[in-house]
Amino acid sequence: MLSPPLSPHVIRATFWRTWTVTRRAYPWSYFVGTLMLGVFTVGLAHLGLAAIGGGRVAGDFVTATGSADYLGYVTVGAAAFMFVTHGVLWAGKALIQEQREGTLGALLVAPAGRLPYLLGFAAFAFTAIVLEVSVLLGCAYALGVRPAASGPGDAALAILVLGVAVFGMSLVLSAVMITAGEAHITQNSVFLAIALLSGFTFPRRYLPGVLQWLGELVPTTAAMDVLRGVFTTGAGPAPGRTAVALAVGLLYVVVGLLWLPRAERHAMERSY
Repeated sequence: MLSPPLSPHVIRATFWRTWTVTRRAYPWSYFVGTLMLGVFTVGLAHLGLAAIGGGRVAGDFVTATGSADYLGYVTVGAAAFMFVTHGVLWAGKALIQEQREGTLGALLVAPAGRLPYLLGFAAFAFTAIVLEVSVLLGCAYALGVRPAASGPGDAALAILVLGVAVFGMSLVLSAVMITAGEAHITQNSVFLAIALLSGFTFPRRYLPGVLQWLGELVPTTAAMDVLRGVFTTGAGPAPGRTAVALAVGLLYVVVGLLWLPRAERHAMERSY
């Protein structure tokens, strides 16, 4: 008998299995390597602001972002990019990892829904990301970065919106990867694209118009605008951008869930 579509037992079991495996065999060099990306981004921004900008930012930056706090802007973007890449990786690579280990067939015939299985991976991913982002923010705090915040309720809403965007992207990416039978080129191409289009470390107004338009097709773009309103300008989440981020993120969730069964069948046919 199949489990309910959102069975908490499947979510909890997947979370605990992933936690146990990772705790016993986690490569700490991977943790340090991924953390260094964010730390170097903030550190280089600090050096660049002091050595090149003389501690000041150009007027067009203030106009585009609504804030003169360049280091706070970069820190929020670096933390969000870590959240996005690691969240997408953990949940997005879950099925292709099963495929590599030869257990995808057993998973497909197991009486567990695909959505709670992937939600369990996403829950673990977001838990692990908290540690990584906390260390990054600690390093930024030591450099004097003090991001604005419009309130705990707004912060929780912004993180939820980003989480929906990340989960939706992970489902679509998972379907693409198991269909292609390849992960590294696909995921790296996606991360390069969203780093350019979603405005993590620079205002999207600096991009050509066509790239700004393409960025609206990525759920993390509107989600970043929500985060900026909460943690960069302190003005709070814009209702319009919040609605867009949730709508596009949920659209990705629906597309991913509809695509995954076909992708799984294709992967199993290719393996025989």
